Amino acid sequence: MQNLLVIGSLAALAANLPFLSDKILFVFIPKSGRKNFCWRVLELGLLFLLLGLLARLIEGQLSPVHPQNWPFYVSTLALFSVLAWPGFVWRFFWRKPGL
Repeated sequence: MQNLLVIGSLAALAANLPFLSDKILFVFIPKSGRKNFCWRVLELGLLFLLLGLLARLIEGQLSPVHPQNWPFYVSTLALFSVLAWPGFVWRFFWRKPGL
């Protein structure tokens, strides 16, 4: 149960990270000064994959890993996107320009 809370908390944090920073992959500063929306989506996908690998490692330590089909990955991607909503709103709707 504790592992589920850790993965859930990390998922909520990872889903919002692309919207909190203007650096590409949290390291490179873009030449234009602002990160394009496509970079944010790419980072969101990369963090989704990293979190999925972490969850698979944790599941492998606790029990045999259950095989999953495409509906599982589509539904977890949809949930990950919903978790990214607060960061998206903060970045594009709520935040004042220049912050």
